[in-house]
Amino acid sequence: MSEASVSQKPASEEDAAKDNAAGEALVTLSGLTKHFHTKVSWPKEDGVSPMAKAWRSLTRMNALVRAVDDVSLQIFEGETLGLVGESGCGKSTLGRTLVRLLDPTAGSINFGGTDISKISQKQLRPIRRKMQMIFQDPYASLNPRMTIGSTLGEPIDIHNLASSASAKRERVESLLTKVGLRPDAVSRYPHEFSGGQRQRVGIARALAVEPQFIVCDEPISALDVSIQAQIVNLLQDLQKADNLTYLFISHDLRIVQYICDRVAVMYLGKVVELTDAKTLYRDPKHPYTKALLSAVPKPNPGAKKRRVVLEGDVPSPINPPSGCAFHPRCPVKDKPKACFTELPTLKTLSNGTRAACHVAE
Repeated sequence: MSEASVSQKPASEEDAAKDNAAGEALVTLSGLTKHFHTKVSWPKEDGVSPMAKAWRSLTRMNALVRAVDDVSLQIFEGETLGLVGESGCGKSTLGRTLVRLLDPTAGSINFGGTDISKISQKQLRPIRRKMQMIFQDPYASLNPRMTIGSTLGEPIDIHNLASSASAKRERVESLLTKVGLRPDAVSRYPHEFSGGQRQRVGIARALAVEPQFIVCDEPISALDVSIQAQIVNLLQDLQKADNLTYLFISHDLRIVQYICDRVAVMYLGKVVELTDAKTLYRDPKHPYTKALLSAVPKPNPGAKKRRVVLEGDVPSPINPPSGCAFHPRCPVKDKPKACFTELPTLKTLSNGTRAACHVAE
């Protein structure tokens, strides 16, 4: 995707985003945690002592994947908060837990002044209307046996948003027009559309109940490069028109730079850096963030750039390292002892960035 194909926010909008971030928080996460029980695969047990077999059996039952581990952050009304990191760092799990598609293991989710982390599905239904999700795969997120009209009409029926069948059809056609599709698409099936058109249907489905907050879970990663900019610009236009708030999950740091007001960087289930987008790209503080940004392609092929290559693999979320989880791959030399023994917490640094790192300054 060419950088010119996506409209960059002018300085006035960046300033407005900072002002907004000082205002009302729509979503507040406090110590949000999501763990999964899993089974550990062990080699064949020939020659293994009975005690070792018993220990392996116990480990199988008690192994935990720490997908999201004690995350605290705020998302302010009208802003787009980017959530970035390598595959498997917990981004999508955080987004799904936030909207209660997954139940949190611990912590709280405050949405619009209500703690929704422990309420029942019946109590959650009226709140569900205010928070929606756009999924990554436009092919898998739509029911192939339902027409587009039925897909968009279903949430309208569930929340009783239309007084009659004609009112519902009019609302569905209006949604299709809003996302750039023809109203006569109501009678067609998902397989009759391209990937970009299906994602527009997914966006229309999220808008059907007039939400305040939308989790965009890598909404363009499955699309052709030529279509990605169109979807990004559509999301920006809809945000301005309907005063929407986004959590934008992505691994594409170029897109995040254009669409997001603030950015949270995740590593192994934790947020390791949080700041406004302009500061993050100009002056990253965490060594992991620096490594991610060094991999972003530049439009000038001849420009000299130092690439930070991380050694080793991402540690297992079943058994994360002690101290800072990033220390086995951290490129900083002569790390202090605290990196190996003390878990870093988010602290505000000299440039206003919040980073969980013992050597960020």
